[in-house]
Amino acid sequence: MSPHAPDAQRLFIGGAWVEPDGGHYEVTDPATEETVGRAPEASRDQVRAACAAAREAFGPWSRTAPEERAAVLGRAADIIRGHLEPYAALARAETGATTATARAMQVGVGAARFRRYARVEPTEWAIPPQINEAGPMGKAGVMGALAVRQPVGVVTCVTSYNNPWANPAGKIAPALAMGNTVVVKPAPQDPLSVYRMAEALEAAGVPRGVVNVVSGRSVEVGEAAVDSPDVDMVSFTGSTAVGQRIAEVCGRGMKRQLMELGGKGAAVVLDDADLASAVAGIGTTFSFYSGQICTAPTRVLAQRRVYERLVDHLAAYARRLKVGDPREPDTVVGPLISAAHRDRVESYVELGRKEGAVVVTGGERPPLERGFYTSPALLADCTNDMRVAREEIFGPVVVVIPFDEEDEGVALANDSDYGLIDYVWSGDVARAFRVARRLRAGGVGVNTVGRNMEAPFGGFRRSGVGRDVGSYALHAYSEVQAIVWPG
Repeated sequence: MSPHAPDAQRLFIGGAWVEPDGGHYEVTDPATEETVGRAPEASRDQVRAACAAAREAFGPWSRTAPEERAAVLGRAADIIRGHLEPYAALARAETGATTATARAMQVGVGAARFRRYARVEPTEWAIPPQINEAGPMGKAGVMGALAVRQPVGVVTCVTSYNNPWANPAGKIAPALAMGNTVVVKPAPQDPLSVYRMAEALEAAGVPRGVVNVVSGRSVEVGEAAVDSPDVDMVSFTGSTAVGQRIAEVCGRGMKRQLMELGGKGAAVVLDDADLASAVAGIGTTFSFYSGQICTAPTRVLAQRRVYERLVDHLAAYARRLKVGDPREPDTVVGPLISAAHRDRVESYVELGRKEGAVVVTGGERPPLERGFYTSPALLADCTNDMRVAREEIFGPVVVVIPFDEEDEGVALANDSDYGLIDYVWSGDVARAFRVARRLRAGGVGVNTVGRNMEAPFGGFRRSGVGRDVGSYALHAYSEVQAIVWPG
């Protein structure tokens, strides 16, 4: 493993650890407000050099046998798993995630994703022969065909701050498995974990230039990683606003895109639902990454007959959750990523109050000396036209909206700019599936917030473009080529 400490980071370009032109900036622990380490600030020229290195490495890597690429990914998975504790400690310090979350959902899932794409899958499919009555040369005949998945080329991966292990791994691993090379631009808030991932890949034997990591707080770092002529595809996870700007650049260059953007997940709770199950699922908005997750069920639509009971149960649930130091084993809700983001979340709670919502509980700062904490907030008596019901807050805030008939609940759920993951709770599974099929979202959880990690993931409308996860990620990072011949 490379010996670089978190406070002496270098960029990873073309297989070399390079001193950054822009110096370093401090990475802050959101739980303590202390410095975790220093991250490198790349220049535009260094980002372009990383893209050029990936372009040079693409040809040899794309011609490497899939089994060899899979072996590299498998070794990387083993290395990451073998360093679980120190990697999790760093992830916790960078993000404020609880210890359990950092171990299982960040580093653990990151390792699992490298392991998943160490599995070799078919990339060619025979197409049934077709009899042409008269082809372009005027002769009838049988034509055979083969569909082949080819790598896209150089992929820029722009990753989110809420999970610096699982999110980058979910981009890097399938991209490499398909024979692409990558330039990774991690979120500026927590890039140190991504450099540990690069070290693991280096130790696993990834060839020079196949993986490159460039970080920085300046906008030009991200722009250079997107608009480089050496880049063929951009895979982005983040806000819809930033995704739209990236899509404009990609459009000018006809670059492929995979966009996983914002969410405002509707949780439709029908009048025959198991309320305990619904509360436990919706309550993950308060606890999981402190609500900093695009898939959270943040917009609850409750049928009138169970509305008041659901609000009461959610309020009681939120009040029971311990907010505090993520290193403490009984902590459930850690800090938000920064002081600025905490201020933004708190401003939404106040906005909801001004819009006429009832703040049933939460929204205030707990009595902690340091850290960017806010208590889980529940806003009731909301309407679907309120900003708190329409805009992504990205924090531990749940809004509850009553409805009467099933059709009304479906209409409210679909009346959104977003469509990533919605949820339905009902004691009648057939009814739940009927409602689920009417929801305009990329995914729907029926009586669960759990995920099947082979199911396609992505959103409708402003929640994104494309699908990944499982075999769908291999499709996302490839182009389909047809080879045709006379039979």
